[in-house]
Amino acid sequence: MKRPSRYSARLSASATLPIVAIVLALATPPATAQDGARLAAQLCVACHGVHGDSQSPMFPKLNGQTRDYLVAQLKGFGQHQRSESDARSYMWAIASQLDDATIASLADYYAQQAPTAGSAGDAALVAEGQKIFEQGLSEKGVPACASCHGAQGQGNGQFPRLAGQHAEYLMRQIEVFQNGTRANAPVMSAVAHTLGKEDAKAVTAFLQSR
Repeated sequence: MKRPSRYSARLSASATLPIVAIVLALATPPATAQDGARLAAQLCVACHGVHGDSQSPMFPKLNGQTRDYLVAQLKGFGQHQRSESDARSYMWAIASQLDDATIASLADYYAQQAPTAGSAGDAALVAEGQKIFEQGLSEKGVPACASCHGAQGQGNGQFPRLAGQHAEYLMRQIEVFQNGTRANAPVMSAVAHTLGKEDAKAVTAFLQSR
């Protein structure tokens, strides 16, 4: 039988490290938001930043996100309902190790954190994005984003907070809704297919500025 190469062995070993970290972090099962804070500091901070205030547009800000949305997404990752490449690379293995109590504790923790104030962008682009967010694009069949995500983009239940989120991250989510690799939100899948790229840039610039 052919022996695995040294590279393959190293790769296999490194792939197990996140699972080991999760098991160690869950040695005392979390059940409260305080326990969620402990797990967030041990496991989530590397990608999502301190208190969920991600500094990288590759990873979403979680601070101030709605509890119901966080619960739904963590369960969706664990059940492989989100299959975009970032989900497979970063969240499938992590979320599969989280039980319902742990998910609830993490969601409670992040939902209680103060959201980050947005950063200003191109004034004309932001203004166009605000118009789309508040009024939609009736001629293209695009509904007002505010009707689901709240007048200030603050989110509502399983509809996520979008205000202050990285524009690049939001653009990437629109793309994965369009290509079907993220298929756990039928409403957004439908909206994304009617939203042009320039319109998407405008509305994401507006949301980042909030």
